[in-house]
Amino acid sequence: MSATTADTIEAAPEPGQPDLDKGLGAAGKLGFIAALFAAAVYVGYSIYADATAAGVHPSAYLPFVLLFVALLIALGFEFVNGFHDTANAVATVIYTNAMPANAAVVWSGFFNFLGVLLSSGVVAFGIVSLLPVELILQAGSNQGLAMVFALLIAAIIWNLATWYFGIPSSSSHTLIGSIIGVGVANAILHGKSGTAGVDWSKATEIGQALLISPLIGFGVAALLFLAMKVLIRNKELYQEPKGKTPPPWWIRALLIFTCTGVSFAHGSNDGQKGMGLIMLILIGTVPTAYALNRAVPAAYTAEFHANSAAVERLLSDGKAPPPVAQARAEVTRYIADKNLLPATIPALGGLVAEIDTQVTEYGSLARIPSDAVSNIRNDMYLASEAIKRLGKDAGSGLGEAELTALKQYKDTSLDTGTRFIPTWVKVAVAIALGLGTMVGWKRIVVTVGEKIGKSHLTYAQGASAELVAMGTIFGADALGLPVSTTHVLSSGVAGTMAANRSGLQMGTIRNLLMAWVLTLPVSIALAGGLYALFSAFV
Repeated sequence: MSATTADTIEAAPEPGQPDLDKGLGAAGKLGFIAALFAAAVYVGYSIYADATAAGVHPSAYLPFVLLFVALLIALGFEFVNGFHDTANAVATVIYTNAMPANAAVVWSGFFNFLGVLLSSGVVAFGIVSLLPVELILQAGSNQGLAMVFALLIAAIIWNLATWYFGIPSSSSHTLIGSIIGVGVANAILHGKSGTAGVDWSKATEIGQALLISPLIGFGVAALLFLAMKVLIRNKELYQEPKGKTPPPWWIRALLIFTCTGVSFAHGSNDGQKGMGLIMLILIGTVPTAYALNRAVPAAYTAEFHANSAAVERLLSDGKAPPPVAQARAEVTRYIADKNLLPATIPALGGLVAEIDTQVTEYGSLARIPSDAVSNIRNDMYLASEAIKRLGKDAGSGLGEAELTALKQYKDTSLDTGTRFIPTWVKVAVAIALGLGTMVGWKRIVVTVGEKIGKSHLTYAQGASAELVAMGTIFGADALGLPVSTTHVLSSGVAGTMAANRSGLQMGTIRNLLMAWVLTLPVSIALAGGLYALFSAFV
């Protein structure tokens, strides 16, 4: 069966092949539309309520028009991510007859939804930290909006292109390439070296996760499959399904469990990427409502003052801090250049003192007036990023206890006030990702189920690949690192095929490798070109 025509074939499936053409039915379609409508109403009401509570006048139409367009594109990326990446989670249960295809995609979509809702947000802000600091600080400027539109549109274009040809490429890879492209283009447009536009230490950390995770998928899935063959002497597990016969009850339960786990883990990890970008959009278009966390606990201000005073003493070492403007400029330079100077640590102490003065003066983040919100948020972001950088800087001269105190201040005081995700954002992303799972999934499912190995996927192969994918994604989520569900799962299937000596379809493997190699340069070029274009016209 051709991957590019899997959606259009109406004939009955071949014997032993799953039925991929059975739709959701009238009730499913009605539920799909109802979920979209309910999500749109909930998101619209939540934005209106947040803006009203923050004192933003509803007649200020332009920010809300920009917000609507940007949210539509961001949620469009998550929708495409749903049917592009999550198809990998259902391929094994479909091709082993553990679940009918139409039931599997609804099941997977629901657990994608739950994964997004229960995610921590760590991955979201890890992705955002790749962006150039000057664009993050000016999220509401023309350049900031050009940045968001360019990287999202570039990611959507490449995801749709690879989906059309049935190639399981990585949405994570695509988005990170787009972010790098924007950073490089921004640096070049401002007369700097292209390498100055990206936090390469963070990019390297993320790149290593994306590189290593498929190798883990291939190797560990192969070893797990071989271990199953030694420990579990049931021949049925290592033979292709007979007709439409479901697997033995316990292996069926395992396959459904692993599909559930991969779907939940995918939502928890991949869903966060869109959240971080949506928060940049909100900060840029409606900063009064979203630049600072207005829902911090009542004790936050007093604790913030005490923690800030302790950190200021630690950094200033009894010396008078420099003027605020000078301190802010020095900290900004340090984050951008990563070059620690004697003036850097006292400047950071001065910036912390200024933040503390303003937060204490107003008594609560919720009471900070609209004209001061963006400045305080930017100062808190700068201080947080500088502290993170100091923790990696061997020349800081700070001891382990001092670095621990700084990290605790960053996590509990600064990041609590700026790095938050409203519930409605999680719901919007969860709906987009979950519903996306139920649309357009066949192309990728056919590739994973039929075109990686030369033989039909067996029960044991499906279970091994899914178990490893689930464990790898959960582990990356705990570390705050993005990984590709596509790469981990498809490499896991390939690993089990190699371990079983079933043979690999080299045409598909070449396409997978080509997509893996091309995704970064293509998305970098696309996003960089779009950013330069948008910057010229915005």
